[in-house]
Amino acid sequence: MRLVMLGTGPFAVPTFRELLDARHAVAALVTSPLRVHRGRPVEPVSSIRALAEQRGVPIFDPEDVNAPEFQSRLADFGVDLTVVCDYGQILAPATLAAARHGGVNLHASLLPKYRGAAPINWAIYNGETETGVTVIHITPNIDAGPCIAQSRTEIGPDETAPELEVRLAEIGARLVCESIDRLESGDSRPLPQDPAPATKAPRLKKTDGALDWTRPAAAIRNHVRAMEPWPKTYTYWHRPDGPPLRVILGSVSVVENCSATPGTVIEAAGDRLVIAAGHCAIAPAAIQPAGKRLMTVAEFLRGHKVRPGDRFGAEIEEG
Repeated sequence: MRLVMLGTGPFAVPTFRELLDARHAVAALVTSPLRVHRGRPVEPVSSIRALAEQRGVPIFDPEDVNAPEFQSRLADFGVDLTVVCDYGQILAPATLAAARHGGVNLHASLLPKYRGAAPINWAIYNGETETGVTVIHITPNIDAGPCIAQSRTEIGPDETAPELEVRLAEIGARLVCESIDRLESGDSRPLPQDPAPATKAPRLKKTDGALDWTRPAAAIRNHVRAMEPWPKTYTYWHRPDGPPLRVILGSVSVVENCSATPGTVIEAAGDRLVIAAGHCAIAPAAIQPAGKRLMTVAEFLRGHKVRPGDRFGAEIEEG
């Protein structure tokens, strides 16, 4: 098949590389435009753009992929299929129609669960132990098209969102190529999604990182794993002798058999800080105070007089 790849983020790179190494012809890469200030890029060249340059694949970066002039350019490519992965723009029906077989999309969840922009993060946040990738036909309803193929994998108990993304990107790359082969041979039997179990995975906001100490310790641990690399999980230490200090929590472990008001410091000595949650407690392995680097708990405690009975919580606490 003759293909055009639409992708921007790192999740798309393995799929793009797999397509380039396969027997299919990749006519072009369509990616997001570089931000430029005074004629110079203000961000580094993305890895997918660098790979296209290395392999000699033409690169296009329209501000609006659905603009009529770019739809005409897509049609001129004479491609059979549009492959979309981690791109950033929603394709209009007329844009999809530029390819003979329309478009397919690689989504990082077991659709219909976790439709949306942040499926990996919300799967970890919700304590899922299994996830996967799905290849779908693109339809006007976002992430709701017929499923061409799906692959499952377990989520490791300590796996963070960036770590899981790397694994799913590699699994998805192979699945995309297998799906294209089946489409070409006529063996593909896409199945419509059942809307009943569908759940949403909206784009993350900064406020999604705010920690709720009334949640169980295991849920807080999932929260910390899910909010990497952004917005990270943050809370405020209510210092007895100063304003609340915003801190970001690094990886945390669950401490069993602890009971106190959620957010209360149970232990603060040496390299150990234990804070009560809604059920059990958590012990951070690292902490990043506002305006400072990430440091070990021992370093944090040496520089900050945290005592048992101190509280962590929202910047402004009710009551």
